[in-house]
Amino acid sequence: MKWPERVKVKEVGPRDGLQNESRFIPTENKIKWIDQLSLAGFDYIEVTSFVSSKWIPQLADAPELAKGIARFPGVTYAALVPNQRGLEQAIESGIDEIAVFMSASETHNRKNINKSIADTFPVLSMVTREALSAGKTIRGYISTVFGCPYEGKVEIDHVIRVADKLFEMGIYELSLGDTIGVANPRQVESMLEVLLKRYPAERLALHYHDTRGAALANILVSMQMGITRFDSSVGGLGGCPYAPGASGNVAAEDMVYCLREMGIETGIDFDKLLTAARYIQEKLGRTLPSRNLQACPS
Repeated sequence: MKWPERVKVKEVGPRDGLQNESRFIPTENKIKWIDQLSLAGFDYIEVTSFVSSKWIPQLADAPELAKGIARFPGVTYAALVPNQRGLEQAIESGIDEIAVFMSASETHNRKNINKSIADTFPVLSMVTREALSAGKTIRGYISTVFGCPYEGKVEIDHVIRVADKLFEMGIYELSLGDTIGVANPRQVESMLEVLLKRYPAERLALHYHDTRGAALANILVSMQMGITRFDSSVGGLGGCPYAPGASGNVAAEDMVYCLREMGIETGIDFDKLLTAARYIQEKLGRTLPSRNLQACPS
């Protein structure tokens, strides 16, 4: 069995993790945490989302935060952008990369974006066109790839329809999201067998939530299929406001530990990563689901 020599871990906790918290974390604490993540060796951090504070109040400080973080050489600081207004704010705030998002399932897309899939395409097309004109790289997300909280199983044709449109718009990479954490290794293998005939492995990333404890198993299968890019969330933070019952992403420290022990390079300092995980756990005032935080509490 051939394993990759190196895997790229993209940290999305400051956005995907904190958006689901009931408490607003003070901006200065978020900034300190993101700076710790940069020090730990992440070269990609999704720091916030430029969405209406009415919908995601936990990220209402996006412009202030984006301007306040330290900018480490070689690190891409990205943000999720839903529309043209959000894009304007992101560009003005100095964000390096734009992320656009939509769902593979119609009901989740309507709950999450308040638009049909068909009506979402023109909005994202305008965002991507203007972002490219501004010299920004663009990453795409598809939610509910492996299952929808409202519709159940999602057909792969629905995933391909959205993926094709996003690649046509100019995204360089597509993150496939197991939003509610229902995927299993056999399902992952079957889906990737289809998708990898259509898209190069280096243009796909996987975004696994660990709702049912299968995230690391799914990552291992994905690596065997040739995928080397994965999203993570420090501490196992996360969930989706529009996916009831969904828990956080795979904990960054659990994935990095596993990869390190397998001899697979990530470029991330595990001890500094644990320090960052302990810090945000303390600020949130609750125990996070990360196994390594529980194994190494101090």
